[in-house]
Amino acid sequence: MKLLVTGGAGFIGSNFIHYWIEKHPEDKIVNLDALTYAGNLENLKSIENNPNYKFVKADISDKEKINEIISDEKPDAIVHYAAESHVDRSILGPEAFVRTNVLGTFNLLEAARQNGNIRFHHVSTDEVFGSLGPNDAPFNETTPYDPRSPYSASKASSDHLVRAYFHTFGLPITISNCSNNYGFYQFPEKLIPLFVTNLIEDKKIPLYGDGMNVRDWLYVEDHSGAVDLILQKGKIGETYCIGGNCEKTNKEITYKILEFMGKDEKMIEFVADRKGHDLRYSIDSSKIQHELGWTPKTSFEDGMKKTIQWYKENESWWKKIKSGEYQNYYEKNYKDR
Repeated sequence: MKLLVTGGAGFIGSNFIHYWIEKHPEDKIVNLDALTYAGNLENLKSIENNPNYKFVKADISDKEKINEIISDEKPDAIVHYAAESHVDRSILGPEAFVRTNVLGTFNLLEAARQNGNIRFHHVSTDEVFGSLGPNDAPFNETTPYDPRSPYSASKASSDHLVRAYFHTFGLPITISNCSNNYGFYQFPEKLIPLFVTNLIEDKKIPLYGDGMNVRDWLYVEDHSGAVDLILQKGKIGETYCIGGNCEKTNKEITYKILEFMGKDEKMIEFVADRKGHDLRYSIDSSKIQHELGWTPKTSFEDGMKKTIQWYKENESWWKKIKSGEYQNYYEKNYKDR
């Protein structure tokens, strides 16, 4: 099989590519990424010379370019990870989120439709469902959409477009809505890598508000396994919610990181809460568990220990991000290929 993976230089996309090449070494992967601030080709340094791997630099908001690439590459399936995904950035500059997440998804759907109705898997988020109260039932595939930020609104819009292409044009699609991922190669503006890398540098860690916002945490390799199953066995036209069965408050996460890193609570710096900060996300994964046999394999304790150890062992990787040096990797290693 030949997969075209959008956003494959980002955190979740690059982990998926590593996973797929390990599990399906006979398959070919085309990684399409615009290399915005969150795209880092150093994530894929260990496989960049693999004959079954190819990188193409392109922006999914460029309709003609995207159609040309998909026409030339003729993938058997498109796995769509590419997205602007940081809530704080969507509050500061919403336009990029609409351009990439809505228009970009539309361009990919059109290209898939015009080039033989290519199998299309769309990776989305639990944030499209809004915010839960402390005692509300978890999100599932029938939960009404109620996005609260420009980011989640743009992802909700893209989900609706993907479903419309199935119902209107018969495009063979599936959608997955996942909870918060963590693991290797996560951009260090996100909570877990920000806290871990700050502590390695003996800097304080900024905790929003009272720290009582709740998220369901999913180890990124388990997420890749779920997407693999959906591609292989998922029912066309269906949506699958993917969660880690691991609800934690931000404060619990903070204290767990402090514990694992041998630091005390004096390293916490409470900061003003985010605008419109959703209280709680939680996912009911029973559909994918019952229909496809998927369950998360990595406990939170094991996943966190692996993640912290990885950041300790890969200081050069995240220090290049914090300094901005990582953005030169394409020019140095790919431009003349």
